[in-house]
Amino acid sequence: MRGQEISVAATILALAAALAATNPQYFAPDNLSDLFLTNVPVLFVALGMTLVILTGEIDISVGSVFAVTSVLAGIIAKSGAPPFLALFSACLAGAALGTINGALVSYLRIPSIVVTLAAMVALRDALRWSTQGAWIENLPASFQWMGLSQSSYPAVMLILALAVSIILSWVSRNVGVGRAIYAIGSNEESARLAGLNTNAIKVSVFAVLGALTGTAAALNSARFNQIPSNTGLGLELKVIASVVIGGAAVTGGSGTVLGTVLGVVLMAAIGPALTFWGINAYWEKAIQGLIILVAITAGTIRARWPQGARFAPAEHA
Repeated sequence: MRGQEISVAATILALAAALAATNPQYFAPDNLSDLFLTNVPVLFVALGMTLVILTGEIDISVGSVFAVTSVLAGIIAKSGAPPFLALFSACLAGAALGTINGALVSYLRIPSIVVTLAAMVALRDALRWSTQGAWIENLPASFQWMGLSQSSYPAVMLILALAVSIILSWVSRNVGVGRAIYAIGSNEESARLAGLNTNAIKVSVFAVLGALTGTAAALNSARFNQIPSNTGLGLELKVIASVVIGGAAVTGGSGTVLGTVLGVVLMAAIGPALTFWGINAYWEKAIQGLIILVAITAGTIRARWPQGARFAPAEHA
């Protein structure tokens, strides 16, 4: 583990200890299960965002993509299609939207913040116009919990979360494309001169982020019998905060999947902890913003420090 990961892990343990001492009911099985299921979609999106940020780019349209693919999954489910088809369609739609973002960034050289800001607004407004603000209601029983029982669904989600995290961690450390992602984020021109297809790799990471966002959206929708048209609001802030607090540099080239997982765990615990301590929940967004600012500032200081050179991919093992 790197220093940043150790710091985040220590913070999580300190927060858990404080909650255990003041509000042990926080650790009730039902509360922990609900907390886990609520944040599995955040984890999926954050893992995809990690790949994008490692290349030195960012995607702030994930909340809107999440909303669009949620509604799409709901519409397909209501048509009588099996849950798998709704899940696959949401995943495919997310990948397509991510590919468009990646192509505009890579081939037209438009800054990713500009491209994804435009996508965020356009997709959200298009969804609002197409649905007239109406929710997708009365989802079929066959779609609930993706056709699984309510008791087995959390176990399946845990397996999926572990599988995706382990696979992406292994790929990023041991496969050529994973090392290429780090190389692009560290110095894109040098990576290009070394023979890497930087454009294709960037498009691919945006597509993976989109696919994971669509998958997360469908899995989240299956927990309820209705889908709000404004779902996904604020998701981008929580996701980016999780990735950055986990140690990823917004300038690219540095970060790990493990750091992102720890960041998601910490961010997931903050909101409910405030509620258990009787603090106004509106402070959660302020804390998320502060965490982003502190993490970016700390990362900038580390990068400028004499010993703050970025880690090579092999050092992420």
